[in-house]
Amino acid sequence: MTYEQSSEHPAAQGEAPATELRVGVVGIGWAGQQHLKAYSELEGVRIVSLAGMEQDLRDSLQAEYAIPNAFADWQDMLDHGGLDAVSVAVPTFLHAPIAISALERGLHVLSEKPIARNAVEGQAMVDAARKAGRVLDVAFNHRRRGDIQALKGIIDQGGLGRPYYAKASWLRRSGIPTLGSWFTNPELAGGGPLADIGVHALDYALHLLGEPKVLAVSAATHSELGPQGRGGGSQYSALASTHAFEVEDFASAFIRLEGGGTLLIEASWATYRETDDLLDFTIYGTDGGAELKVQGAPFPPVGQLRVFTDKDGESADYIPPVVPGRAHDAVVEDFVTAVRGGEAVWGEHDGSLALYRAQIIDACYQSAREQREVRL
Repeated sequence: MTYEQSSEHPAAQGEAPATELRVGVVGIGWAGQQHLKAYSELEGVRIVSLAGMEQDLRDSLQAEYAIPNAFADWQDMLDHGGLDAVSVAVPTFLHAPIAISALERGLHVLSEKPIARNAVEGQAMVDAARKAGRVLDVAFNHRRRGDIQALKGIIDQGGLGRPYYAKASWLRRSGIPTLGSWFTNPELAGGGPLADIGVHALDYALHLLGEPKVLAVSAATHSELGPQGRGGGSQYSALASTHAFEVEDFASAFIRLEGGGTLLIEASWATYRETDDLLDFTIYGTDGGAELKVQGAPFPPVGQLRVFTDKDGESADYIPPVVPGRAHDAVVEDFVTAVRGGEAVWGEHDGSLALYRAQIIDACYQSAREQREVRL
């Protein structure tokens, strides 16, 4: 028995899937390939369609995963039908049109981060998911890191007391992802490193802090190296480009949280700092603190996590045990689990958490433009 659909509304009647979930993947770059790999390893999931513009790569992936249908255009893939769920792993400006089109067809959607170019588009996606009664999840793979999960357990168990300050960042020295590409065009990407990688730092920080309400933001953006053709490095193929650089290459945001806590976010594609990329998190609480540093690109599966506390007036600092996380494998598995949960759980996965991230990022960009604090 397969996860059958009516011709008018796939996965109709709100029934939980049986033994086979038919999925399609739009996008064949690095992110799309992570989705393909993760789906291929799940029992009862069959990849039936693939869409991507680069024919040679598309043909190669179609053969590798024995995918019966492949298309250059995502609309052709959706029109072809035979799907229960879709992964959207394409440039940010396409997230909303593809996700909304899929949801209107009754398909469940897993989108790459950020949810969309801005909160207006993100809201349209959430509205479409709620109207369709389908799952809309957004891939935040870094919160699935084992070191972040270990720290989350310590915080949730009260090991640091009441947190009152935190800092999260993703910093690159020369990591502009191709000057002149969609990444550096605000109309296509929605922003620079704050929207691209800063949203990861924002997500895992709020996740670790227990999802506190954001009251206000005060942010600044800088565009210093990109406009000069610097900050790309050979890894990102940016140095030879003559196209305009139209987004920031560094951003910072001071965020006021409900309850009096504060959070600092930093994100850079290009900054004169040490060579290795840095993903980090620092937290200060009433009974302890912690620091996580993950260095190198690609990031190692386990970073350096230290916890600072005391016992009977003496230092009791320690290094907690950490196992590697599962990144996109966990993201895709959680998405499939939600889909298989049926109507009873679909409403809990409407993309609203990712939308909240977009609302905060939008407020940060507004604050930077207007050089003032913006309240949410």
